Amino acid sequence: MVQLRSYVFLDSLQPQLASFVASAAKGFMPVAGMASLYVEVAPGMEIIKALDVALKATSCRPAVQVVERAFGVLEVHSDDKGQVLNAGRAILDHLGLKEDDRIKPKVVSTQIIRRISPYQAQLINKGRDGSMLLGEQTLFILETDPAAYVTIAANEAEKSSRVTLVEVRPVGRFGRLYLGGEERDVIVGSEAALKSVEAITGKEASGKGGE
Repeated sequence: MVQLRSYVFLDSLQPQLASFVASAAKGFMPVAGMASLYVEVAPGMEIIKALDVALKATSCRPAVQVVERAFGVLEVHSDDKGQVLNAGRAILDHLGLKEDDRIKPKVVSTQIIRRISPYQAQLINKGRDGSMLLGEQTLFILETDPAAYVTIAANEAEKSSRVTLVEVRPVGRFGRLYLGGEERDVIVGSEAALKSVEAITGKEASGKGGE
């Protein structure tokens, strides 16, 4: 049986997140203002057929198709929000599920590090795909379960403040988001990120996932 782990509709990709997806993904590049949909399922192989269904039913283009043994993640986007919503409906119909069948996300951990050491900022920058974190800036880290929900956290944080998007990892056992910037901007952005995740409805998770 297929488990709908994440179902995330983004009505308007913010500039940094759109650029991040475009630089890190292997598929078609989205731009700011486009609507986007992230779907995460278990087992991972099911994501291939789900993406096939979405692309054949709409004019959406894919940026992400990641297949792991436990989980699979896809992303599709379009200038037309209706096409993205239709892609979501096609996927749900194919899976025999509803949006409410998604897992309600949990905030696994959060950290705020003020005036980060320039040396630690360099270590973080070595593994990032987004913007650089600068020494003496404030860093916010968020982990979610399931993973793909960090995308809405990143998008809403960027909507709400002048935060810097350092890293978004929406694949795997846990999703991770790194935000940097001036302390006041990071505080506002982190609050928006947490609020967006906590507002998502769904079913309580049961059982244990894999890495």
